[in-house]
Amino acid sequence: MGKKDHRKSEKSKNSEAQCAAAAPEDDSISVQDYEAQLHLLQIELVKLQRHFIECGDKILVVIEGRDAAGKDGSIKRIVEHLSPRETRVVALGAPSDRDRSAWFFQRYVAHLPTAQEFVLFNRSWYNRAGVEKVMGFCTKAQHAQFMQSVGPFEEMLVNSGIKLLKYYLDISKSEQKRRLEDRRRDPLKQWKIGAIDAVAIKHWKAYSSARDEMLLHTHTASVPWHIVRADNKRLARLNLIRDILLRLDYAGKNHGLLKPDRDIVFEFSADCFADQRLAR
Repeated sequence: MGKKDHRKSEKSKNSEAQCAAAAPEDDSISVQDYEAQLHLLQIELVKLQRHFIECGDKILVVIEGRDAAGKDGSIKRIVEHLSPRETRVVALGAPSDRDRSAWFFQRYVAHLPTAQEFVLFNRSWYNRAGVEKVMGFCTKAQHAQFMQSVGPFEEMLVNSGIKLLKYYLDISKSEQKRRLEDRRRDPLKQWKIGAIDAVAIKHWKAYSSARDEMLLHTHTASVPWHIVRADNKRLARLNLIRDILLRLDYAGKNHGLLKPDRDIVFEFSADCFADQRLAR
């Protein structure tokens, strides 16, 4: 091994060690094992993309969750090796004055997938059921109207041929606090810090209540919610990808790889509250 390659190898090892030190919650799976499993799942994602391009499928995955739940990191691993021409990540900012005066779903409709496209929403219209409700960015009447109309809206998407999957990444209060503090210390994560982050812990109970109401009223047989227990980032990412691949049809599927841990990712039901499967 040349000096240059040796330096790269040492740098990679140091980076892995730093990651492990910064994420004690991930000790249950080693970096090497995680990366090996992720590589195989990303190959499956490439197979999926080849299939939906050939078949003209339209795939939409909605990723929701509290601040610092791991949405960005999960989406990054999903799209990392996919063609950017047929893959889009949608992460909309605050609505403009024009957006506020339009039909609520209007600005999201413009980003829906067309044939041969795979679109992931990093937060979605469910902002109205979470952040907007908790922070007072919408009225009670607007929130009630959303809860009544989101079901029929999603039914229209499914009936139009869009394959719609919804995931909620759930983390504990202690883990959210740790990650938010890590953001403040890490100069490479400064872009993630916003005014909403600053009060996330303060409004923990309000966000829990809003989450529970959202899941109960917007979980349907045709467009169900799936919960991802995300305190362990590595296991959450692997099992999220497994579940997505399991629910979509594509040629050459390696079924042996696609066995999600149902303690980590599972379909929502009202029993989740009594069983304490959601962070309180």
